[in-house]
Amino acid sequence: MTDLEFLKNLNSSQLEAVTHRNGPLLIVAGAGTGKTTVITSKIAWLILNQGIKPDEILSLTFTEKAASEMEERVDKLLPMGYVDLWISTFHSFAERILREHALDIGLNGNFKILSDTEQWLLIRRNLDRFNLDYYRPLGNPVKFIHALLTVFSRAKDEEISPADYLRYVEELKINSDSIEFVSSILPPEEIKNLPPAEAKALFAEEILKQQEIADAYQVYQDLLLENNVLDFGDLINQLLRLFKTRKGVLAKYRTKFKYILVDEFQDTNWAQYELVKLLTSPKNDLTVVGDDDQSIYKFRGASISNIM
Repeated sequence: MTDLEFLKNLNSSQLEAVTHRNGPLLIVAGAGTGKTTVITSKIAWLILNQGIKPDEILSLTFTEKAASEMEERVDKLLPMGYVDLWISTFHSFAERILREHALDIGLNGNFKILSDTEQWLLIRRNLDRFNLDYYRPLGNPVKFIHALLTVFSRAKDEEISPADYLRYVEELKINSDSIEFVSSILPPEEIKNLPPAEAKALFAEEILKQQEIADAYQVYQDLLLENNVLDFGDLINQLLRLFKTRKGVLAKYRTKFKYILVDEFQDTNWAQYELVKLLTSPKNDLTVVGDDDQSIYKFRGASISNIM
C-alpha cells in the first residue's frame, strides 16, 4: 500500500471528513459507520499529506483500550519510523501535563491518583473532620460517603470548585427571603400549595443541606492536597487551573498541538469540553466525532449538550 492508498477505502463522506483541514469539524454518526476509521485516517493524512508532525497532533478518547486500539490502527497506516503520537484518554493526557508542570500551580509532581476505593477510605479515616448535622449518619457512620463522593465528582465534572460551591450557598442565604428564588431552587410540586412561611422553612432546610455538602467538599479537597493525592476529577480541573492561570504554559501547548481530534465526543463532560476549547483556540483546528444517541458516561456527567 502506498502512503495514501488507504484513502481509497473511504466512502465520499468519510473522505470529505478526513481531508477537511482548517477550522472545526463535527462528525455525527451512529455505531458501525466507521467513526474511528475517520479519526485514524485523518491523523495519517495530516502527517503524510499536510506535513504535520506526529507530536503536533493530539487525539483524545475515553478508555485506555480505545486509545491503544487507535494508536495501533494509526501505526499501521504510517510508514515505519513514526513515533511520538499523542493518543490517550483525557485523564492520561491531563496527568502527563500535570506531572511536568505541577510546581507551576503549587502541586507536587509525585502526586498519587486515588481509586474510588481509596477515596472512600480517605474520608472514612478522617470522618471526624466532616461537620455533619443534617447528614449525620445514625448507626452506620459511613452511610453517606459514597453519596458525598458522587456529589463531589459531579461538581468537578462541571468545573465547580469548593470555593464556587461555598459562594453558591452564600447566594442562597442572601436570597432566602425571595419566594421567587425559593421556587427556582425547590421543585414546584413541593411548594405549590404551601403558605409562604412553610415554603421558606423548606428553603432553610435546603440551605442547611447545601451548606453541609459545600463544607464537606472543602474538607475533602483539603485532605487530597494534604496527602498529595488527586482523584480523577482533579486531573482535568487542575489542568484547567494550570492553563487558565499560567498563560505561558497554555501558549506552549496551543503552539505544540496543531490539530486536536476527540473520539466519542458525546461522552465529554463540561470540564473536558472546556479543556478542548482552551487548547484549540483561537484557530479551532478541531475534529470531534460522536453519536448523539449513545452516551455511556451520562451517569458520570457526560453532557450531550456539548454536541448540540
